[in-house]
Amino acid sequence: MGHGVEPALRDTLAARRAEIASAHLRPRADRPASTARGVHHVALICSDVERTVQFFDGLLGFPLIEMFENRDYEGSTHFFFDIGHGNTLAYFDLPGLDLGPYQEVLGGHHHLAISVERSNWETLKARLDDSHIESAHVDGSSLYFRGPDGERLELISDPLMEMYGKPVG
Repeated sequence: MGHGVEPALRDTLAARRAEIASAHLRPRADRPASTARGVHHVALICSDVERTVQFFDGLLGFPLIEMFENRDYEGSTHFFFDIGHGNTLAYFDLPGLDLGPYQEVLGGHHHLAISVERSNWETLKARLDDSHIESAHVDGSSLYFRGPDGERLELISDPLMEMYGKPVG
């Protein structure tokens, strides 16, 4: 990738990262269990319900499993895709609101990484290519691309709780 901060600032940031890790990152044996059960769903906003369903259910093979009116905004559709292991990806539209295109903001969504078996990763990469959806293959296991509204997505062939061949946690 080759871009980022100046070397002196990078060294300062690396030292700070090490300091934070030293203060807060505990070995697995010393770490308490999480109070969470897992991600119930991640909710993103779309501009077109049908196009979003065609993309995730049709192209990527994440089955549409539920659809109802959003309780927080009358007329809005809230819908869910199965992304495996009891995890769901949710979308809703906000008809009538003048929303702008995707942009990075502090505290905002950067990308969503979804783990898929390597054989499925290969199949989905071919489907993206066949659909002329631009993607970036990074580090052997990551495939970055944009969803129907410009949201950043990643298909990663590493298993859950592993990244680039190393355990996470």
